[in-house]
Amino acid sequence: MSLPNEVATPGFRQMLEGLQIALFAIDEAHCVSQWGHDFRPEYRDLAKLTELFPGVPRIALTATADPVTRADIIERLGLGDARVFETSFDRPNISYEIIERDNARQQLLRFLERHKGDSGIIYCLSRAKVEDIADWLDRQGIRALPYHAGMDATVRSANQDAFLREENLCLVATVAFGMGIDKPDVRYVAHMDLPASIEAYYQETGRAGRDGQPADAWMNYGMADVVQRRRMIEEGNAPEEIKRVEHAKLTALLGVCETTQCRRKAILAHFGEVYPTNCGNCDTCRSPVASWDGTEAAIKALACAYRTGQRFGAAHLIEVLMGKPTEKVTRFGHDQQAVFGAGKDLNARSWQSVYRQLAALGLLQVDHTAHGALKLGEGARAVFKREQTVILRKDRPRKAAEVRRQLAGAIELPESVMSIFNALRAERLRIARQQGVPPYVVFQDVTLRALAQSRPETPEDMLSIPGIGQAKLERYGDAFLAILAAQPASV
Repeated sequence: MSLPNEVATPGFRQMLEGLQIALFAIDEAHCVSQWGHDFRPEYRDLAKLTELFPGVPRIALTATADPVTRADIIERLGLGDARVFETSFDRPNISYEIIERDNARQQLLRFLERHKGDSGIIYCLSRAKVEDIADWLDRQGIRALPYHAGMDATVRSANQDAFLREENLCLVATVAFGMGIDKPDVRYVAHMDLPASIEAYYQETGRAGRDGQPADAWMNYGMADVVQRRRMIEEGNAPEEIKRVEHAKLTALLGVCETTQCRRKAILAHFGEVYPTNCGNCDTCRSPVASWDGTEAAIKALACAYRTGQRFGAAHLIEVLMGKPTEKVTRFGHDQQAVFGAGKDLNARSWQSVYRQLAALGLLQVDHTAHGALKLGEGARAVFKREQTVILRKDRPRKAAEVRRQLAGAIELPESVMSIFNALRAERLRIARQQGVPPYVVFQDVTLRALAQSRPETPEDMLSIPGIGQAKLERYGDAFLAILAAQPASV
């Protein structure tokens, strides 16, 4: 029997003809699910194997699927009657470390000092950055080779072979490198940019320490990464439903980055696994971070999700907590709920962090099938009863230099931020006409972009924005803060 074009190439079909097939093994099965981190629509055609080969057993394999994705795989491939085999996602020999970007290259050098003579992988988001970092490391006396899909095939293959065969070699790569690579003695995986999801991070860091010996997973990240990832999602060709999933997965990864808890716990919780104690083998276990007792904030955040029917995402819940009578809030009657305005003690950015961390702790679950609605997870009841204390990571104050770096990676603003930028620009034009001056005299575009991105909520916060000093704050601060306060929250 032959297979249709959608399922196999002509050459593969020809090979199968006349053979007695014993088993179909579908590897990387998370690609069949739209909730998976590497969804590929063509994988859906594998469901046709059921009707084409009704008597042939099938097995689906994946190492990076959360509970929602696992359920979708079973449904999409018609495996409802199949047995499910699960093992732990834990890789106990890998030590996790995630740091906020300060001086990325110097931070990387300090990390690599711990791995002299070791082989490792450094992941970068762009091809240009791959080549730049590889060249720079060579000049620092660290042997490094680049790898990305845009390179000459011969050179790319030679670099891959060198990495597989040699020791003391650093391969700087995009995510094009790694699938099918099984070098056992990779002692570290470093990320110079934020991955797209926890699944991607888990898969990429899992290329370290496959021999079972100690290995390091190290990453530095900054707000510019978040902006760039959000922009990539918005500018992609995926349907809106898939974009919502991608945004939710990025938010979940940020929760892992921001958690005060054991990072291993947070990663495994995403995959539906409960780690019984602190691992002692991650940075937050070894060096506890600055934190605060967020129990009361957690109760408010969880109560808001519950009182609004567990049907809404974090952006809407934050508007309810902060008492913003938006059209959506009033349409659903949430301005009549007891939680309306109960969160005015924190700003929107702090609430965004709270919701991300609660998701990372497993106290909230993101329902991708319900447009990213937040639903109470296991442990929420104990928090409500104050039987469990919730410790949250403190936000690091943003500095003007950080805002500038963030803007450097966001020349084109995402649609959600562009609407805020346009509102600010309209207010600038109104003030300029009233005063009879050119708009740039009020604020330059770079300042409006910074305001739209960082959304300060107090006069003190505005002083961290490039282009705003005390004089302009006194003249224009209240007017622009009012515009920002009127905009919908985003996460």
